[in-house]
Amino acid sequence: MKTNVLYIEDHEKIGSLLKEELEQRGFTVQWLLSGEGAETEVHQHEVVVLDIMLPGLDGFTVGKRLKKAAPDVPILLLSARTSVTDKVDGLQFADDYLTKPFHTDELVARLEVLIRRRGGTHSARISLGNQIEVDPESQMIFDKRTGEEIILTGKQHQILMYFLRHPNQVLPKEQIYEAIWEEPYITGDKTLMVHIHRLRQKLERHPDSPEIIETLKGIGYRVKR
Repeated sequence: MKTNVLYIEDHEKIGSLLKEELEQRGFTVQWLLSGEGAETEVHQHEVVVLDIMLPGLDGFTVGKRLKKAAPDVPILLLSARTSVTDKVDGLQFADDYLTKPFHTDELVARLEVLIRRRGGTHSARISLGNQIEVDPESQMIFDKRTGEEIILTGKQHQILMYFLRHPNQVLPKEQIYEAIWEEPYITGDKTLMVHIHRLRQKLERHPDSPEIIETLKGIGYRVKR
């Protein structure tokens, strides 16, 4: 079951790009260009992403009205304002505050935290193939056949969590490497390939014929959910 996001952003280019990004991550997004009508829509969603700089009523006013209309729906504020005063004012009613520019991975991670706190859909375990389950709240990995925890190294765990933040997406090896190691990828480097191989040894029933971490030759990898 997908998580419904109410996204309020007046900048059409930014709004279109972020809506597309979130939908690629498995969210369902209703995008409004202003806060008009948001109070009647908010009840249909699990979380709100709200830009502060809006035409007409600003994000602070809209957010306060949304929180009054639906107290249990968490609100994540987006703003280029970085002052402590703005953050404190925003957090009087909002549940989180993210300053621009930001990376989509951070936004998704914050949304998942808000949804878990609310007891939403992302608290359910994620199944990978027929034998692996991941608890997104604790980020623990389990073998469904035995119920035992599967212990990963730090980098293996980071790689798997990165895949889970990008479900069903084909991820170039360069993108994965640079996200995990935080340094430029050098053509021909085998580091990621070695870590993927070892991760498969722990997760796959048949590591030589993987069902969870799919290789797309010459491109990268994909994990299906």
